[in-house]
Amino acid sequence: MTVEPSPDPADVVRGLQRQRELRRQLEEAILPLATSLDGRGFVYHAPIASDLRVGGYAALETDAGTLLGQIATRSLEERQAPELELGANPDDRATATTSARLTTGTGVVLGGGASPFHNADLRPATSAEVDALLNRLAPARAQLEIGETAVEGVPARLDAGGFSRHTFLCGQSGSGKTYALGVLLERLLLETRLRLLVFDLNSDFVGLGEVRAGVGPALAERFGELADKVRVLRPDNPAGSRLSLRFADVPAQVQAATLQLDPVGEPVEHARYLSLLAESLAGAAVGDLMERLETSDDPIDRRLGSRIRNLGLLDWSLWPRPGETPVLDELERDDWRALVVDLGTVERLEQRNLLAAAILDRLWSRRTLREPLLVVVDEAHNVCPPRAGDPLGALALDHLARIAAEGRKYGLYLLLSTQRPQQIHEQVLSQCDNLVLLRMNSSADLGRLEHVFSAIPSSFLEQATAFRQGEALVAGKHVPHPLFLDFGARITTEGGADVPLDWAAPL
Repeated sequence: MTVEPSPDPADVVRGLQRQRELRRQLEEAILPLATSLDGRGFVYHAPIASDLRVGGYAALETDAGTLLGQIATRSLEERQAPELELGANPDDRATATTSARLTTGTGVVLGGGASPFHNADLRPATSAEVDALLNRLAPARAQLEIGETAVEGVPARLDAGGFSRHTFLCGQSGSGKTYALGVLLERLLLETRLRLLVFDLNSDFVGLGEVRAGVGPALAERFGELADKVRVLRPDNPAGSRLSLRFADVPAQVQAATLQLDPVGEPVEHARYLSLLAESLAGAAVGDLMERLETSDDPIDRRLGSRIRNLGLLDWSLWPRPGETPVLDELERDDWRALVVDLGTVERLEQRNLLAAAILDRLWSRRTLREPLLVVVDEAHNVCPPRAGDPLGALALDHLARIAAEGRKYGLYLLLSTQRPQQIHEQVLSQCDNLVLLRMNSSADLGRLEHVFSAIPSSFLEQATAFRQGEALVAGKHVPHPLFLDFGARITTEGGADVPLDWAAPL
């Protein structure tokens, strides 16, 4: 029996070092090349150390000139290298095999169709090249500079005309969602004539007309000229600017829902109330309405009056005081650019739902005026959840769904913001063409977005799990292609800030 001698450990170490060095040299020698069969998309391979990222820009050096493309996918691949001879002397020569790692993937040619190309040299695009491309692709409309692209030094600009399509903005808590929404609203006010109606569910935008400290003087002066055209309606504002609603201005069906009248379970009472509104009680305030019903000879009327009393409607804080302009009258005025309806400090859910239903109903009734208006709904899951929790909420949801489906042709555009895409009604979300996505770790939420925004590569959406605060992906009609960016600074003060962490300081 022949026993093979054990290998010398030093030889093993030297062999491994030689193999690693060979592998390193092979990987560094890989040429970054791209090939396109149709001049629109391309496949590529490149060294693993190449500065190519999903969503980033690449320059393609073809025989016809330099093209710019966007990297859509990128994966790591390992390939077997050819057998090589090692050793300087014939007596010491040996053969060795190893493998080499490289990146492969696909991309899209930007800026229009090109001719097919083969083995085009591939490199990261420069800042100047990317900036020139984005400027060339930008339409001749207002451009909203909202921050910086993922390419250092290249401004991120959105086509203002893209807001004529419904927009969905989402990001988990701490992603910078509210801050980003504020940047968008400020730039729309500065650079366009579009009017904004903001449903502010968390009181985050009550400072939209107040320039924050530290803003440059030129920008502060520009925005300061708009300050008196930003109107904030809050329940605790002084008379003349307080958020209020005249019950008589509310449509009959909304009034009936406020009284919790079920048209199926209480058909007699429901029908009686609607007929009374049409015949003799139109225009009555809540107090007068209750008194006239309670003193009626008809027992059904008296029950309706008792219902108003038992529901505590007289104690609701949103009924107007003398000298105040109710919110529905504010909608009719033309002296504002942004109307912020602060629902965050409204006492009860029923009052918030009544305000939302009444305002959305009035917007729809004015649709034939064809006055462009961006309806902004922050924390949109409160207004358009998958299923409404009460009759007033159902009416608000119905109106929002109708605006989502048919509003664009009348100049009613939506901008919805939320943390959880799964908590938005399918019919509303499916009508959104634009996406602004900040950090999102939930695979279920990303899956929902992938289903709704199927034109966006899933590899782009997956990047959201690694976003830092303020980083975002924007896709849709705002941009010529999906754009990765970092939102810039706010101009106005941000309300609704988190509670300070003073309690966590060391004792």
